[in-house]
Amino acid sequence: MARKCDITGKRMMVGNKVSHSNRKSKRRFYPNLQKKKFFIPEEDRWITINVTTSVLRTINKSGILSVLKKYREKGTCTV
Repeated sequence: MARKCDITGKRMMVGNKVSHSNRKSKRRFYPNLQKKKFFIPEEDRWITINVTTSVLRTINKSGILSVLKKYREKGTCTV
């Protein structure tokens, strides 16, 4: 499973872990991904997608169809 949001395209970011003595070493910041099933009434089917929790909040607010339409127009949606 790729650590990437299927809707927004958010991925892992890289940064520095900084110790108390200010030594730096590389670390990774992973997105908060959740595997969720959604029903698409227009297509009459269920889809399972990896989405970030921020997208889940947007889906709860405005609905799965409008979110998919918005991100398909942007070109980031892979669903």
